[in-house]
Amino acid sequence: MKQVQDAYIVAATRTPIGRSHKGVFRNYRPDDLLATTLKAALAQVPGLDPKAIEDIICGCAIPEGQQGLNVARIGAVLAGLPTSIGGITVNRFCASGLSAVAMAADRIRVGEADVMVAAGVESMSMVPMMGNSPSLSPTIFERDGDVGIAYGMGLTAEKVAQQWNVSREAQDAFALESHRRAIAAQQAGEFADEITPIEVTDRTLNIATGEPVISTRTVSLDEGPRPDTSIEGLAKLRTVFAARGSVTAGNSSQTSDGAGALILASGDAVKRFGLTPLARFVSYASRGVPPSIMGIGPIEAIPAALRYAGLSQNDMDWIELNEAFAAQSLAVINTLNLDPSKVNPMGGAIALGHPLGATGAIRAATVVHALRRKQLRYGMVTMCVGMGQGAAGIFERV
Repeated sequence: MKQVQDAYIVAATRTPIGRSHKGVFRNYRPDDLLATTLKAALAQVPGLDPKAIEDIICGCAIPEGQQGLNVARIGAVLAGLPTSIGGITVNRFCASGLSAVAMAADRIRVGEADVMVAAGVESMSMVPMMGNSPSLSPTIFERDGDVGIAYGMGLTAEKVAQQWNVSREAQDAFALESHRRAIAAQQAGEFADEITPIEVTDRTLNIATGEPVISTRTVSLDEGPRPDTSIEGLAKLRTVFAARGSVTAGNSSQTSDGAGALILASGDAVKRFGLTPLARFVSYASRGVPPSIMGIGPIEAIPAALRYAGLSQNDMDWIELNEAFAAQSLAVINTLNLDPSKVNPMGGAIALGHPLGATGAIRAATVVHALRRKQLRYGMVTMCVGMGQGAAGIFERV
């Protein structure tokens, strides 16, 4: 076995994020979406022999239906990759994509692989958030401490808002800023490096002639950001999880469709194939928290990832904190005293969307390209995870 070695990101891309059910990818199968993203990532490293890829690890939060049956392997086959490349689908809910990156990096760091692919995919249009037939063990209702596993994510956000004293006004203001930043970034072309435009085929029927009408269009921007968002409009929205609560559709993440993929390589592979490292994978940590307040997960995961990296919070130049809900994002920011200017500089999931298991890989692509574009050194991806977890991963520009 080789000595411990660094793992470098040599390619990182993602699809635009589509709104679920009525968005651009509502009829785009997730396995096809993954395949398209894998091909796009490989196109960024023309010198790499695909046969050198050891394995593909893909995150997916609801791995069933159109994204079941080991979507990682199916995506690889659909992408036309050599059949010698394996594939495994992993599930840590919202941190699935980030966990895939960490697992791929670990295989390289311990010397068991030189080239790995990490990805994430989720179609919330085709597979419902809780799956097609959710079933929880009745045992969790026998002890008060376990009941939180059955809480809906919105209810956990309400509990975080109450315990961390996050007001409705603060949540709405945070949501408005997410949209403002996302729109400004889109207008400035800040997402261009990380997004691979996707061609979408639309099929309709000409009622007059009875003939099918087939048209194609290229999607290159996330669908979620709304230029017409206002604090007045957000304030008018009704709460959806608690009658006297503060969490609304406007200050929560959008359900979405999307995929992301990164290629990781050892130093030896970088030299052998003439690759250009974009970033080094530094560290990763996951931690558990009470399920009833799952949104605070990053409060535990971030310090652990920093400790493993031998870094301090002040060393972080860019932080992608997944905005599952404004309530939990603000609780994390306020508790850890994160610099708001460094957190989601281009907006977050409230504006951009949150395709569950794909988000970690998508936001990793965001960090990798942002560090290079802004000439910054360290970046972090972190998120809360359903049923009471948090995860954080750190990257360094090279």
